[in-house]
Amino acid sequence: MKQTMDAVYENGVFKPLKPPKLSEGQHVRIEIETPFGKSSDDLLELAAKVYEGLSDDDIDSIEKIAHDRRNFFGDRTQ
Repeated sequence: MKQTMDAVYENGVFKPLKPPKLSEGQHVRIEIETPFGKSSDDLLELAAKVYEGLSDDDIDSIEKIAHDRRNFFGDRTQ
């Protein structure tokens, strides 16, 4: 049986946020997935590299597209 549950890692132990549907002493296999994946420092470093290697014209084109909300939500003036 496969269950997905949230847990907190404290003092070397995984503590489920809700009781699991398991028998006491039952062996399990745990697959760990962190919801945020990267630390804030990793994200800032990645953001700093977004325009790396692009010309000023390329950057201007990208920012023009990104700042025009119609590219994401359509033209709402109609």
